Amino acid sequence: MNSLSIFGTGSDAGKSTLSFALTYLLHERGIRVAPFKAQNVSNNSQVTDDAGEIAVAQHFAAEAIGIKTTYHMNPVLLKSGSKNAAHLIVHGKSVGEKEVSEYYEDINALKPYVKKSFKKLRKKYDCIVAEGAGSPVELNLMEKDLSNIYVAEEFNTKIILVADIERGGVFASIFGVYALLPKKLKKNVIGVIINKFRGDLGFFDDGVAIIEERFGLKVLGVIPYKPFNLGFEDIQSITGYTQELSKACIKVAVIKLPHISNFNDFEPLIADKEIELCFVTTPFEASLCDMVIIPGSKRVVDDLAWLRERGFEMLLLSKEKFIFAICGGYEMMHEQILDPWHVESHVKKTEGFGRIKGDVTFEKEKTLSKGTYQLLECIVEGYEIHHGTAKKRAKKGKNFYGTFLHGIFENDSFREKLFTQINPKYKGYAFKPYKQNAIREFCAHVEEHIELGTILDHVKYDA
Repeated sequence: MNSLSIFGTGSDAGKSTLSFALTYLLHERGIRVAPFKAQNVSNNSQVTDDAGEIAVAQHFAAEAIGIKTTYHMNPVLLKSGSKNAAHLIVHGKSVGEKEVSEYYEDINALKPYVKKSFKKLRKKYDCIVAEGAGSPVELNLMEKDLSNIYVAEEFNTKIILVADIERGGVFASIFGVYALLPKKLKKNVIGVIINKFRGDLGFFDDGVAIIEERFGLKVLGVIPYKPFNLGFEDIQSITGYTQELSKACIKVAVIKLPHISNFNDFEPLIADKEIELCFVTTPFEASLCDMVIIPGSKRVVDDLAWLRERGFEMLLLSKEKFIFAICGGYEMMHEQILDPWHVESHVKKTEGFGRIKGDVTFEKEKTLSKGTYQLLECIVEGYEIHHGTAKKRAKKGKNFYGTFLHGIFENDSFREKLFTQINPKYKGYAFKPYKQNAIREFCAHVEEHIELGTILDHVKYDA
């Protein structure tokens, strides 16, 4: 069988959600399939079943079809670093910071890792759905592009272009990307999917004819816009969520830190009809909410300084306001943050907010674990990704909860216990069934509007 490359005609075209949906739909048809992205740039990561670290998008897609997650699904991950540097994770493990210029100079050294991972997956699965990154035809970067051109050429994948019609310029973006693709890859392009269409589909019939007749590209589908509040790839996409607020009885603020990470923690709150969730950047906005969450951060010391500059300290130390601190936010609430090995910054000692007694020390080796924990008087499932170490994994105080654990809001009993303290009328809901149903509905929506049979023909045969 052939594998697929999902190329976007630009950033945020919907590659992640379409890659996930196609992975799901192929799996439903009995094809052994796995998600893949050679290189991802994201602070949003998860712990795999083989104790590695990968971007959330690939973990989400694998989890949705019930297969074991592995670092081979995202062999290279870049996270926020200092100034012109990036934190590099290869085969699930941190290898430290690299200057961006140095990273691109050494790009060929990463290709064997990508190749090994793809081949490893290919031995186990019939088809790999390989998500691209940004645009595949950034001419000055094509030789340094791991996720698009390299994968498509090295593994002879069939290619689907995804174009975002919501932004405008859809014809130029499709024609431009196809025209600039290397000649040997053009023959592997199955066609194009138009994404995020709003309005009457009939109005785009002429558009389909133009693309097929003038550009010579098959239109595999036009997908109407449908909100999907799960599996968010980046902070831009998660802040575009939609909520039904008619039954909301609790207002929750998430502080939008400059280096916010693991913001998928808040998907259960977005889906909760009794919760109004908002991302805030000022103490005034936060003060209007019933609970304030300090989320995870990839640059804890930098984001701690930002909170102080913004005037959040008094609010976060108040025992009258309900505060919830997660991972990086939890670290900030200790007395001191010690970084003797310069893991996250060049500052060896930083004063924390001091709401929790004791210090946090950043160790060279990152904690990567997942499972069931007994925390905060509950049995909860979740995962940990952090360099910081402290005496306790979690802490409870007056109107205060803090923990290293991500995914804690996915636990229904904990969520109910927490929010009934804020408002006794809160009832709660079952998140896992909601998530499974949302995935099924979204993938059915995609299937309804694409020519899945044509895609399957190209996967199964060299059509």
